[in-house]
Amino acid sequence: MPMKRVIAVWLGVAGMAFAGKLTFPEPVKELKAGPDETKVKVDFPFTNSTDKTVVVKETVGDCSCTSIEISGGKTAYEPGESGVIRLNFDIGAAVGKVEKGASIWVDGDPKDAPSQRLTMKVDIPVLVEMEPKTLKWHVGQEMEAKTIKFQMHGDKPIHIKSVTPSTENFIQELKTIEDGRSYELVVTPKNLKSKALSIFRVETDCEVSKHRTQQVFAVVAPPVAK
Repeated sequence: MPMKRVIAVWLGVAGMAFAGKLTFPEPVKELKAGPDETKVKVDFPFTNSTDKTVVVKETVGDCSCTSIEISGGKTAYEPGESGVIRLNFDIGAAVGKVEKGASIWVDGDPKDAPSQRLTMKVDIPVLVEMEPKTLKWHVGQEMEAKTIKFQMHGDKPIHIKSVTPSTENFIQELKTIEDGRSYELVVTPKNLKSKALSIFRVETDCEVSKHRTQQVFAVVAPPVAK
């Protein structure tokens, strides 16, 4: 669910509420996260470039992994006054290119039309690349082996230490293509007479804990409808 922060501040000037806009020089920012970072933050400076006081009424992040801060907890900005909105992102297990953002409402904005959208584009290193992550067969098809390729990235070699399946429905073989850099997991169903599923837990010696354990999947799905 979106993270929502409602700021109950009202501005009264001569009995009227004035709407204003904040100017953000860079509403979109890009950054590269370190392989071991669990959180990143981006600051979005802004200025009230109008001739009226502007009040930040509400901020909504894209998901529970994002949080929003306003410099000093301040919500009302006089003409010419500046501030900073900070967007925090909990990376968790995310890898690759991730885009997160927040919508900003100021006093006078309609509920369905925030006056500003802020976006952070984060490039999170992929240390253990797997392609594909899921192997799939269908009941009744011709038996064949399929392969998941592992490519290790980063400055140091990363070795696969073990591959453990959750069921005994498949035969597996781990091949070393280049020690510490490239591996192949060859998987063959024991039969294609019925549906089956196995989750393969792949343990590596990666120094970064969030990348150390990976999962790939093998599935025998129902027959293809004709």
